[in-house]
Amino acid sequence: MIEHQPERHRFVFAKDGHESVLEYKLDGSNVNFTRTFVPDVFRGQGIAKQLVDKGLAWAKGEQYQIEADCWYVAKFLN
Repeated sequence: MIEHQPERHRFVFAKDGHESVLEYKLDGSNVNFTRTFVPDVFRGQGIAKQLVDKGLAWAKGEQYQIEADCWYVAKFLN
């Protein structure tokens, strides 16, 4: 399950002591997704996509202007 941790500006998928994360920065009505990380043990399972889907759904729901310094997130914006 993906948890939003707004105080740390990130979405997290935690399992077996490992964390996959989608990090972001807020600036007024803008959100910039800055980093996606999935540990080797979980790669290839679609976790990064799930994190991005959850983050983008949240940002759209909050009506933020969305930017992405993270190349992976940027793929979903084009």
